[in-house]
Amino acid sequence: MTTLTQLVLITGMTGAGRGTAAKVLEKLGYYVIDNLPPGLLSQAVSTIQGSEDIDRLAVVVDARSRNFFGGLVDAIEELREAGVSTRILYLEAADDVLVRRQEAARRPHPLSLEGRLMDGLNRERELLRRIRGRADIVVDTSNLNVNQLAQRVRAAFEDSDSGGLRASVVSFGFKYGLPIDADMVADLRFLPNPFWVDELRPMSGLDAPVRDYVLRQPRSAEFLAQYESLVALLTGGYLNEDKHFLTIAIGCTGGRHRSVAMAEAFADRLRAQGVRTLVVHRDLGRE
Repeated sequence: MTTLTQLVLITGMTGAGRGTAAKVLEKLGYYVIDNLPPGLLSQAVSTIQGSEDIDRLAVVVDARSRNFFGGLVDAIEELREAGVSTRILYLEAADDVLVRRQEAARRPHPLSLEGRLMDGLNRERELLRRIRGRADIVVDTSNLNVNQLAQRVRAAFEDSDSGGLRASVVSFGFKYGLPIDADMVADLRFLPNPFWVDELRPMSGLDAPVRDYVLRQPRSAEFLAQYESLVALLTGGYLNEDKHFLTIAIGCTGGRHRSVAMAEAFADRLRAQGVRTLVVHRDLGRE
């Protein structure tokens, strides 16, 4: 008989990528159950606990459960009190993105009833509000393709029983809005903008001339050192609260030059400290 070492609850908005997340976890060795009523969660865990070869379980629980969804938070707390290591992965996206995805799928929203699609989305957000507030990992998939979402999920859960902090460093442009899944946000608009240097404008922060221009600014080294110290200060507290995944957003005006170069440099510093780190350039290529 095996011991269940990890339970992952996949939840979030319809069209935000729950199916993709479930497939990734299945490839990582999780036994996946889709659309399980919350009232059966403890029973499912007990059944898995008695199996011979399953030590990791992922369960998709979402608005399709309708009136059964209300007991999910209580069920999770009961499992945690019983010593079951439980993580909640919450996926969301902007309303306009969800509408486009739902229309492309040509399926009715499970909560739209006979009304508009937006009515269903609004009901779903309200239904999920309590569980979102307790999520260990929130991922905004508005600007992520399937492969990028898969990277984020793998970064969070691959070898997740090894402990330690994991980080995603996301570069972005303020002109496109803040990443709503960020735990920490840094604003690099205090640095000179390579956009105003003619030969650098067509390049990005991934190109050496732009990277060198950004990193040689007098305040760049100070920013990197102090921000690294801040993350180090917070790490112990996060781990004590059983939070193992941190999303750090680094922004500039357009998300092409300063934020990209600094995200790469900051990720290198985190890796040097033993933090498994994924870099995502959210807005690179949008201009």
